[in-house]
Amino acid sequence: MENRLITFDERNKVFHLHNKQVSYLISVENGGTLSHLYFGKRVKEYHNQLRYPRLDRGFSGNLPGSLDRTFSRDSLPKEYSSAGEMDYHTPATVVRHSDGSNALFLTYKTYKIEDGKPDLKGLPHSWVKDKTEAQTLIITLEDKCSEFEYDLIYTIYRDRPVIVRSVKVRNNGKDSAYIEKAASMQMDFGNKDFESITLPGAHANERHMQREKIGQGIHVYSSHRGTSSHQMNILSLVDPDTNEFNGDAYGFALVYSGNHKFEVERDQFDQIHLNIGINDFNFKWKLKSGDSFQTPEVLMVYSDHGLNQMSQAFHSLIHDRIMRSKFKNQVRPILVNNWEATYFDFDEDKLRPIVDKAKKLGIEMFVLDDGWFGHRDDDNSSLGDWKVFKKKFPNGLGHFADYVHNQGLKFGLWFEPEMISYDSDLYKEHPDYLMQVPGRKPSPSRNQYILDLGREEVRDNIFKQMIKILDDGKIDYIKWDMNRHLSDIYEADLPADQQGEVYHRYVLGFYDLLNRLVTRYPNILFEGCSGGGGRFDAGAAYYTPQIWASDNSDAIARLTIQYGTSLVYPQSMLTSHVSVSPNEQNGRITPFDTRGAVAMWGDLGYELDLTKMSDEDSKKVAEQVAEYKKIRKVTQFGKFYRLKSPMNSNQCAWMTVSQDQNEAVVTVVKIMAYAQPYLTKTKLVGLDPNKQYQNIDTKEIFGGDELMNLGFYDSVEHGDFKAKMYHFKAID
Repeated sequence: MENRLITFDERNKVFHLHNKQVSYLISVENGGTLSHLYFGKRVKEYHNQLRYPRLDRGFSGNLPGSLDRTFSRDSLPKEYSSAGEMDYHTPATVVRHSDGSNALFLTYKTYKIEDGKPDLKGLPHSWVKDKTEAQTLIITLEDKCSEFEYDLIYTIYRDRPVIVRSVKVRNNGKDSAYIEKAASMQMDFGNKDFESITLPGAHANERHMQREKIGQGIHVYSSHRGTSSHQMNILSLVDPDTNEFNGDAYGFALVYSGNHKFEVERDQFDQIHLNIGINDFNFKWKLKSGDSFQTPEVLMVYSDHGLNQMSQAFHSLIHDRIMRSKFKNQVRPILVNNWEATYFDFDEDKLRPIVDKAKKLGIEMFVLDDGWFGHRDDDNSSLGDWKVFKKKFPNGLGHFADYVHNQGLKFGLWFEPEMISYDSDLYKEHPDYLMQVPGRKPSPSRNQYILDLGREEVRDNIFKQMIKILDDGKIDYIKWDMNRHLSDIYEADLPADQQGEVYHRYVLGFYDLLNRLVTRYPNILFEGCSGGGGRFDAGAAYYTPQIWASDNSDAIARLTIQYGTSLVYPQSMLTSHVSVSPNEQNGRITPFDTRGAVAMWGDLGYELDLTKMSDEDSKKVAEQVAEYKKIRKVTQFGKFYRLKSPMNSNQCAWMTVSQDQNEAVVTVVKIMAYAQPYLTKTKLVGLDPNKQYQNIDTKEIFGGDELMNLGFYDSVEHGDFKAKMYHFKAID
């Protein structure tokens, strides 16, 4: 039937997940082995031609009790593998039993197909509006000796080139056991000469696109910092000739904000073996008899038209079916943040002129950053004390919030709810709330320490403090920050044999606290932050529809950061601010127009002292704000295209096109100037070739086919770091 997205061929024991864009094929092979057949462009019907060839492979073991040397789990492409089954690839799962062994031999038991998609309790996840939108296949594997069961969960959406996978592990045996590894997915590819694309980086230098050939051996892309981290983010496997607009691309994003691990192994038979899930570093989950463990989801996207098509599938899925906030479809307010204007040196009288200037320039929100609470005049105190600093706000924070609102602006507030200072009332009252290993001094970072967020009583304390600030309804926006990674891993209320659960319990605690707040305050816009982009992931997007992309606000550095970020994450999720020049992070001098053009890539804001700007710069801010209000519906929610990469050229160019193809915004940035410049062109994409488009600035009219096939010459200007924005509208 046409409406069925999942079918099972009983005779050949083949599952086929399919829609109009993709197919995913799984078969049950010898010994109840679940084999991966295919993931890619849609096929109407499968006729069993990919049954794995039987071949005697030396040193590849065979099924227990079998004398057939031509079938081996070590060579067969599989859907999920375990330690102990004579498969020498990196296993997807490892379980330590009560007798000390780690043997599992997972075999096919049963399956069921459900309309819609199940929710994952306590974890962020993709979702459906109604059950007709998707179907879910649950294949149960069992280890008959230990009575462990693994539900492999696959969801296919009707109208998206997407498969969503996760795993649920159940202990049906009589003894407790320990999960030492549980990947959310495994997939094996044969005869694919893939290259990997990953997004490594550092604080203030996040998500640079790295592309490399996959040689034989094991390649690991991971974080064990307690968060998804600045250092590594997502994985794509692409053909060597794949570019932005052509070629096969497979994208994988973990819906999780903690330690992660992407394992890519090219084996001795030139096959690619892939595992994705929670990092097994310092992970050991005690699973008692009758209990279960749910892994995070992996979003898997296939594109046969290059990286832009892959990115657009991710953008749509994350925006439409990961984000839940009511703000996800609302244009985001233009804000000014006081951090780089005042740092900790402020009081209400000093902030008011910034608010006044913001109103004059058309800015829509004022955000009060770090330093408003406890007795915090620097970063050495008061984290954990979420009460107003009376010296700075003698009439209370509400008094200042009223002033901001009376000026016609929204009011935002910074929090760092996961941290604690030694110099705080919270530490004096509850020193045990600080995460630390007994008998050892905890390690500071930025002179701050980690709250033991896996404990409910700790989360309750922070929640109760925060709602005292938020319940008066005067806060319109929260910037949720986390300015260090985890260390001193220990949870005080867990026994010794469960300390391997701390990293994951921390992430679950973070989700619980954040979910309680976003549920209680649906009218507050929450923005995520972790020293910039240290927790920029699909899991966080479930709670916060926008995230501060990087503490590096330099426009030219932001080109590579935002370019890499756009590989998976929608532009409405990315916040980008105009800051001072010379830039405070790297000293670069960049034109004001360029700083504005790059910041308009995402959600525009200003990170500077508006009261100290020249009249010329103030005029430019007013012009940028007015222009952004005209285009932001397109730039935030249009279909996004990368046109030119700053990774391998002297330019960066991108564009967004409205969903009806009636409007487009294009930006081209030239990085370095030359005495004898090459002439370059920019060709547009995504327009309607049969429509006429007018350049709003010049009033020139071009056919959509002209702009896409001929393009136009880029302007030649003296000076480095020049940007040019183009705004086109379709005319009758």
